[in-house]
Amino acid sequence: MNNIPLLPRTILGCDADYDSAETVVFGAPFDGTATYRPGSRFAPAAIRTESIGLETYSPYQDLDMPEDKICDMGDLDLPFGNTGSALKIIRNTAEAILKSGKKPVMIGGEHLVSLPAIEAALSLYPGLHIIHFDAHADLREEYIGEQLSHSSVMRRVYDLTGNNRIHQYGIRSGTKEEFLFAKKHTIFHPFDLNSIEDAVTVLKNKKVYLTIDLDILDTGVFPGTGTPEAGGVSFMELIKALIALKPLQIVGADIVELAPNYDTSGCSTAVACKVLRELLLCMSV
Repeated sequence: MNNIPLLPRTILGCDADYDSAETVVFGAPFDGTATYRPGSRFAPAAIRTESIGLETYSPYQDLDMPEDKICDMGDLDLPFGNTGSALKIIRNTAEAILKSGKKPVMIGGEHLVSLPAIEAALSLYPGLHIIHFDAHADLREEYIGEQLSHSSVMRRVYDLTGNNRIHQYGIRSGTKEEFLFAKKHTIFHPFDLNSIEDAVTVLKNKKVYLTIDLDILDTGVFPGTGTPEAGGVSFMELIKALIALKPLQIVGADIVELAPNYDTSGCSTAVACKVLRELLLCMSV
């Protein structure tokens, strides 16, 4: 049976075993608080499938995915009807990865899944800063009475960090109250990624968690998402921003909010795969 060729069951280039890996990828297929269109739970599986068509070589960084540094441990088995239990499983997983001296990279799922991963990183690195790429501010105190929502995920992170520890980029949607809150309490760079070098200067000697909501991308590039917002950044703008962050001490990261079924062409999933490849290279090489 060992001679029968089989397609890989991991993301392309993430074939290291857990013990030897420096970076560990895992899926968090949860969209239980989606406020508009659900479906991001299907993203991790779609990315694994579509990654077969992706080269391990990045021409943007002139690097190949390392064979011995990145492990794909698969998807978590999350209870869709119990948000609290799902978040606890994610936190325990991220914390275990961090405590074993490795960097977690999570594939969502909706953006709320970032909260327990950031909580885990904060438990080890209390001075942690968060870089947040997104179309949406995600700073609502609650959404229809629910404080645990993908619409309020960064507000819950703020509850843990306090002022000026969340660096927000690309935001172009939110309530007036959210924008006022951001201007007062976060490091706020709405609409684009043009000032990303500021973060590199400010955070050079600090531990950083990076959360990438893929709807930061323009809908013409990335229509496959639950809450699309016109006026986003281009693919190359996002890739250049990721590469600019490479000197930072990024201890964990996630990409969220791909909802593959809303783009039947598969282009959004292909974009997500490339963003993931560039992120992993920035953190692993």
